[in-house]
Amino acid sequence: MKIAILDDYQDAVRSLDCFALLAGHDVKVFNSSTRGLGQLAIRLAPFEALVLIRERSAISSALLARLPNLRLIAQTGKVAGHIDVAAATERGVAIAEGVGSPVAPAELTWALIMAASRKIVPYASNLKDGLWQSASINPALNGLGSVLKGRTLAIWGYGKIGKLIAGYGKAFGMHVMVWGSAASLAAASADGYQAAASTEDFFERADVLTLHLRLSEATRGIVTAADLARMKQTALFVNTSRAELVEEGALEAALAQGHPGWAALDVFTSEPLAPGAALLRMPTVLATPHLGYVERDSYELYFEAAFRNIVNFAEGKPSGILNPEALGQ
Repeated sequence: MKIAILDDYQDAVRSLDCFALLAGHDVKVFNSSTRGLGQLAIRLAPFEALVLIRERSAISSALLARLPNLRLIAQTGKVAGHIDVAAATERGVAIAEGVGSPVAPAELTWALIMAASRKIVPYASNLKDGLWQSASINPALNGLGSVLKGRTLAIWGYGKIGKLIAGYGKAFGMHVMVWGSAASLAAASADGYQAAASTEDFFERADVLTLHLRLSEATRGIVTAADLARMKQTALFVNTSRAELVEEGALEAALAQGHPGWAALDVFTSEPLAPGAALLRMPTVLATPHLGYVERDSYELYFEAAFRNIVNFAEGKPSGILNPEALGQ
């Protein structure tokens, strides 16, 4: 098959052990993103199969209409809202879902919490400039970091990642509080964690608040400006899930007002994030370039499943198909 692997920013896929699974196929790896519909259509028109790295590229109905050779979309991990499944099915394009793991995003979340709480990044950056034990040349931002023990860790969403984060918090001696659906609260309570009394209670008591929700129409903008305004000036807001969970513009405004005082972010509404983005200019924000799943073990897991789905499809034994109706088109 003629296969395109999209958006491999670091040219890492070719170095994976599982890449050998595609031996014998005609594979092209793209290391840059193309956002314009016309340019993307020209780039992808020759290919029979696309491998998507999570949601880095959107596959719309308009794009699908301009890809006459496409037969298969192999998704790394699960399909979110970035593929028009109905349009793909109508055009006979099968979508193969893969597998994932909560470990890497949970560990990154905890790394961000630790780094932001102790101000590790500004201390390290200033040390290279000859400043000893200085978090900032701005006196207002040159305060001490803080430990996590004894503080309240607020987790919105108690799925696979949320459960790992709760365990980390407990190991560090934090008071763990959970908010979410009735099922999440029941599961958290059964595991010995405290359920917040309300959304207001959840935001007001948090010292560290971290989101672990799936993005859907029900959760889009679920964190409002009013919610953020309830947070302490010393609180840290963490988002490694989806930027769209927060009401548009609400976080930037809240940080400017000092409630919460700090944020650690791995996800943004537009990715790659523009160098001049407002969040990058805020000294109270620790930002990373969507690294949640970007590490070797996760890549091997994601891409092995995606490549096996392609091999099986090519051999007439399709696997992991989200829209089996497409196979009969």
